[in-house]
Amino acid sequence: MSAAAPHAETAPAASHEQRLRELGLSFRRLFRTINRLRGREAHLSGRDLSHAQFALLSELEERGPSPAGELAQAAQLSPATVTQMLAQLAASGHVERMRRDSDRRVVVSALTAQGRARIAAKRDAWQGRWRAALAGLSDEQLEAATSVLERLATMLDEASAAAER
Repeated sequence: MSAAAPHAETAPAASHEQRLRELGLSFRRLFRTINRLRGREAHLSGRDLSHAQFALLSELEERGPSPAGELAQAAQLSPATVTQMLAQLAASGHVERMRRDSDRRVVVSALTAQGRARIAAKRDAWQGRWRAALAGLSDEQLEAATSVLERLATMLDEASAAAER
């Protein structure tokens, strides 16, 4: 083995470590951006839904009529925030609140036709941004990105589960 062999072996490792650092920095930037997006207004402003409202209405769309506590957990928002948001979304006609037939003590919220239309409009707008941001990427690049995101999601899920023990 020549003297250059150890150097040749460490160069790719350094390059790999640099790529891991760059991915970590990009992931932190994305995470911070998502947190800023989630942290913005929790109230309707004009004609647009906030990210938090969109997430809450999307959960309602997927789950069907649900109590505030379940929605808070699913949307990763505090129960107080969800209660306030549901009241405002009901006042604006996006959701309706009713008592559960099986237990009249439980109040559930359900999407209205207006709420469904608002979700569809917001989803369409984001779909355009999504496609524009990822335009030009090959299928292989998209598959690689999906794999990376799935691994990171699994890692975070495992870390969360370990922290709860």
